[in-house]
Amino acid sequence: MSEFQSDREEAARKLGPLKWVIGAVLLIGVAAVLYVIAQASFKPAGVVDLKEFKKASLEKLDVPAQPRAAPLTVFTDGAGKELTLADFKGQVVVMNLWATWCAPCKKEMPTLGKLQAAYATQPLKVLPISVDKDVDLNLVQAEMAANPPLQVYRDKNYKMSFDLEPRAAGYPTTVVYDKQGRERARMSGEADWSSPEARALVEALLREH
Repeated sequence: MSEFQSDREEAARKLGPLKWVIGAVLLIGVAAVLYVIAQASFKPAGVVDLKEFKKASLEKLDVPAQPRAAPLTVFTDGAGKELTLADFKGQVVVMNLWATWCAPCKKEMPTLGKLQAAYATQPLKVLPISVDKDVDLNLVQAEMAANPPLQVYRDKNYKMSFDLEPRAAGYPTTVVYDKQGRERARMSGEADWSSPEARALVEALLREH
């Protein structure tokens, strides 16, 4: 055997264990990557922290540490049909408690109309629930007609306001529910619901499964 062949065999013997080590490391790396991909594919999306949207017109947004259960309060639509928030499960719901005698409510209403219109083809429902009495129903209807595509919803006995936990602090009060029907954010007072931060908040919830 030549000296050259002997050197090659010796080098091969030394490289043998190293090849096994390199191969094992590569296999572990591939397995890890496949595991991460599998987890990303099958693990449901986590709950988004909505605190990042507490700015500009949503500066006073309340984001609970844990999602809150929605009340089972019955309210009605424009035709008098009884509904609960559970009827809208599977959609992101922006529930707005308002009244025709509330100036800030009427000021922000066009922005709620713009929000609903912007996401007309997506699972978003804006629910402007009026606490007005029957005598002012014509005013409620006129307000909704002036802000399409919003629709008439009513709770003339203020039950929703008191059934919320904690109770509504006044009007307007806007509560945002995720697709699972859980309260994720609340705004006491007027806001611009057509603003970039409001749309970003809605889009974050729309992306959740």
